[in-house]
Amino acid sequence: MRVALSALCLVLALPVLGVLGAWFALDAQALATLSHQARTVLPGYVLQTAALALGVGLGVMLLGTACAAAVTLFEFPGRRVFEWALLLPLAMPAYVLAYAWTDALQYSSPLQSGLRRLLGLQGPLWPDVRSLWGAVMLFVLCLYPYVYLLTRTALAERGVRMMEAARLLGADMRRRVMQVALPLARPAIAAGTALALMETLADYGVGAYFGLSTFSTGILRAWLVMEQPLVAAQLASLLLLLVALLLAAERRAQRRLRFAAGRAAHATEARPTQLRGRRAAAAWLLCALPVAFGFLLPVAWLLRMLWMEAAGAELGLPLARFAEWAMASLRLAATAAVAATLLALALGVALRRGPDGRFALLPLMTRVVSLGYAVPGAVIAVGILLLLAALQQLWPSMGLSVWVTGTVFGLLYAYLARFSAVALQSVESGLARVPRSIDDTARLLGASPRRVFVQLHLPLLRRSALAAALLVFVDVMKELPATLVLRPFGSDTLAVVAYNLARDERLGEAALPSLAIVAVGLLPVMLLSRALRQT
Repeated sequence: MRVALSALCLVLALPVLGVLGAWFALDAQALATLSHQARTVLPGYVLQTAALALGVGLGVMLLGTACAAAVTLFEFPGRRVFEWALLLPLAMPAYVLAYAWTDALQYSSPLQSGLRRLLGLQGPLWPDVRSLWGAVMLFVLCLYPYVYLLTRTALAERGVRMMEAARLLGADMRRRVMQVALPLARPAIAAGTALALMETLADYGVGAYFGLSTFSTGILRAWLVMEQPLVAAQLASLLLLLVALLLAAERRAQRRLRFAAGRAAHATEARPTQLRGRRAAAAWLLCALPVAFGFLLPVAWLLRMLWMEAAGAELGLPLARFAEWAMASLRLAATAAVAATLLALALGVALRRGPDGRFALLPLMTRVVSLGYAVPGAVIAVGILLLLAALQQLWPSMGLSVWVTGTVFGLLYAYLARFSAVALQSVESGLARVPRSIDDTARLLGASPRRVFVQLHLPLLRRSALAAALLVFVDVMKELPATLVLRPFGSDTLAVVAYNLARDERLGEAALPSLAIVAVGLLPVMLLSRALRQT
């Protein structure tokens, strides 16, 4: 069993190895291509990716930390609502937010046209949102909940009590927040920022729609437009290096997070500081603006676009085609969710039984698979195609391209390579809550490993397995670059359809699939909100 699971983990890690293996195939032509891109496109990719990452990192750090501090350390009207409402932008993919705000803020939009008539002005009232600064703002609105969630958890552990102790010692409000509470959450802030940056580097939809020259857009442009697979692999390996550095920073921050997570059982109960007047209004406004601009207003504008399209189109919306796209997305997401959850259950239980002296490779291979979620979808897609090309040269008679390229099997392979880590993390957290003494007692009573798994672990892991399947389901529904490259011919998902329609400036038609993706994305947000209310 361990041998089979290790082999399966190795197969799921092959796309990343395929990207890294491209550097071993460097010949004179490849070196010339690499030198050419270093003189032409590579500096632009580096600068624009660095500028995007810097802006998003600073934005999510400031906004997420400020919102977490407001709802955790202070009491003001609406605080209970904002505790869960600040998570709503997690349901909004960045590319969907880009479609909504582009239509709302463009020169010919009713909003800008009405303001020009009201103010009697000519020309655009603000810069074009389809730019680097616009992308930074959109990513900040979508991704600040990563910092908010981790920082809020860290502050809830000790922040309120430390603030109260500092107040009794005579510290003013500013000193209590800046020198007492926030330093406790420093590791959580760093971890959340690293997660947001990994999502930014993995994005393709916003970069392609806004015409940005980032690593992610350059990878698919080199593969799909320039038809240069080696160039795409080299760019993908550089992006992979950046992601690995961020992942190392996130892991280091998570290790430090444990030092600020202790809860003293004998500590006195402390309450958040009550805010009144202008301070209460400022806290309310601070929390209301990201919820409004990151979720409520974009959803309202998408609904308006959908209504206008349905009312103005001569033939109406293509509801039959939409049903086909929705069913294709649901089938892929459900199949990937079930497969990833079953794999996570098998790996989690195998690891729980402890190391096997005869075959100790499984823990290492499991950790390698866990890196998949940090790898962008564009890198996974390029790695699969490069690996397939190499195997096709070695065994031309096997016809591997028929089974992988443009097939459901190839898509599921990419989804499992990227999202199995999500399911595994959920299952491992569920197993950690099951005392090992229960397993030992069952074995002493003569229960076989299979019986322990079926009759003991499965009932206890029902919620964790459901959460794992749900998270993978939502991630697959939102995945764009891997689906765009590997999908079967004539079979589109909601994410691909929304991207293609928006690329063709048919934003009204893109509203329906975009809203469907947002509705699915609300499911894990509801689970997170419920979990936070129970803590």
